[in-house]
Amino acid sequence: MSKKGFFITGTDTGVGKTFFSSILMKKFDFDYWKPIQTGKFTENDTLYIKENIGIEENRFHKSIYSFKKPLSPHLASSYEKTSINMKKIKKPRSHRPLIIEGVGGILVPLNKKDLLINLIKKFKLPVIVVSKSILGTINHTLMTLEILKKSKINIFGVILNKVKNKKEGDENAKSIEKFGNIKVLGQISSINRVTRKKIEALSKKKFISGFKL
Repeated sequence: MSKKGFFITGTDTGVGKTFFSSILMKKFDFDYWKPIQTGKFTENDTLYIKENIGIEENRFHKSIYSFKKPLSPHLASSYEKTSINMKKIKKPRSHRPLIIEGVGGILVPLNKKDLLINLIKKFKLPVIVVSKSILGTINHTLMTLEILKKSKINIFGVILNKVKNKKEGDENAKSIEKFGNIKVLGQISSINRVTRKKIEALSKKKFISGFKL
């Protein structure tokens, strides 16, 4: 397992980055950090994980920026008359591997000159791309992978989330692996209601057990 951790990004917002991060935290001795949080009261991802897996408080690190409105960071920050300063976003100290979760997709603006991909470059961790297995996922995933590759970012693999149909999920995975030349680490079936029990069960799945760097 990586001694440093992973950067969890996605093809878009709402694809399941936080959900997948919670599975990794349940399985492994990882810390969690979301440096930029938008939607402070309605979509707090750190709180989501705490409520759904119930682990020690000291494994969660405080966001550097936390904005009330659930918008793109550059826009959410403007409502609070501030701007995100990349120099202030410093990785917290921890003796455990660290999961860093991004916000939205890799080309989401953080301020007037930086995108999320610039933050990914800064931390130099292997990236896991979470993709929602729906119509269009092949295109969105391949575009995300292509941009990461052109930026010379180390891609650990892809997770297909919210798979409703196994056959379609398998076909999506095959296409992503073939044209993206990247391993699909696993597929996670669509879940109506997330519970601690379900996250614990997913943390024991074969693809998670073999999650080695």
